[in-house]
Amino acid sequence: MAVSDPQATTRRGLAGRLPAFPWDALATAKKRAAGHPGGIVDLSVGTPVDATPASVQQALIEAANRPGYPTTVGTPALREALVDFVGRHRAAPAHLGTDGVLPTVGSKELVAHLPFQLGLGPEDAVAFPHIAYPTYDMGARFIGAESIAVDMAALAAHGDAALPDPSAASRIRLLWLNSPSNPTGDVLDAAQMAAIVAWARERGIIVASDECYALLPWTVDEVPSVLDPRVSGGVLDGVLCVYSLSKQSNLAGYRAAFVAGDPQLVGELVAVRKQAGMMLPGPMQDAMTVALGDDAAAAAQREIYRGRRDVLEPALRAAGGEIRGSQAGLYLWTTFAEPAMSTVDRLADAGVLVAPGMFYGEGGDVFVRVALTATDERITTAARRLERL
Repeated sequence: MAVSDPQATTRRGLAGRLPAFPWDALATAKKRAAGHPGGIVDLSVGTPVDATPASVQQALIEAANRPGYPTTVGTPALREALVDFVGRHRAAPAHLGTDGVLPTVGSKELVAHLPFQLGLGPEDAVAFPHIAYPTYDMGARFIGAESIAVDMAALAAHGDAALPDPSAASRIRLLWLNSPSNPTGDVLDAAQMAAIVAWARERGIIVASDECYALLPWTVDEVPSVLDPRVSGGVLDGVLCVYSLSKQSNLAGYRAAFVAGDPQLVGELVAVRKQAGMMLPGPMQDAMTVALGDDAAAAAQREIYRGRRDVLEPALRAAGGEIRGSQAGLYLWTTFAEPAMSTVDRLADAGVLVAPGMFYGEGGDVFVRVALTATDERITTAARRLERL
């Protein structure tokens, strides 16, 4: 009897059809940066390093005795807190109620699984920004759908003509916006977003807007939401706002995120997620409820990031870097007018690790993404090293 080859089976499965995990390509540079006498300053990932707000920690402690199953839709208190949050911070219309909000187990799982949960399949296409967080593409790949990278500013201005293939508009069923952008920090204004939503609605395309960096603006007065009546026309049909508390409240380890918008679409997600057992743990729901109302903690964290940005930005310029975009969010999108990996290797020699721009699309080939998510001491150390380059 022939012995099956487990590796061959894996290669024929879904994992074998996916590209390599991008950050694995940084292993060599990371090792070299770690060998620096003063240790590595890792600015390659956007993971929070500061303390979770005390109010949230206390809520988690008080909710620790939770023997029963949580619900997919969330506790009534959490759902009310979500409605209140999107009203205060994402300009959601007053008629958005608890049937239009849903907690999720972090935002990345929703981004990766939204095409599947909405019922898309191999005959469909998913569009997303041409320089973007890779998980939008992964969500399409998971279901065998077509991935279409689009310059969203061009789409707002020129419609179908901005698509790589104008005929693709008839195949797109889901379009992702990401403003502020990860990695570029670019922000779409309300008029641009409204133009994209109008274009999508004319074609029956769902618009999902990833806005998880929205409360971290730097050089813009506002970061509009897809829920804003200036964008949506006050109608929620076909639009979803995806949001995470990982960045603004240091809750990456809590996996506290949500989706809000069209009640019909949210209802479809609830039905699918119930069947799949996808639910935020009960204690996390209580903690998230408190975090949504703690604006003071979020504002304080923003000022911490502002201080780190004020240290790192001039140091990158002093080292010969040019910062583009970066209007909001946790990253400085920087070019040294050389291939991205050349910059990665050069900075690694100085003990500073950054992410190469091609992780996010072909348009990032000469850029690196530099994160603000390191301690004040490490940011200061990185700045000193950059200034000596």
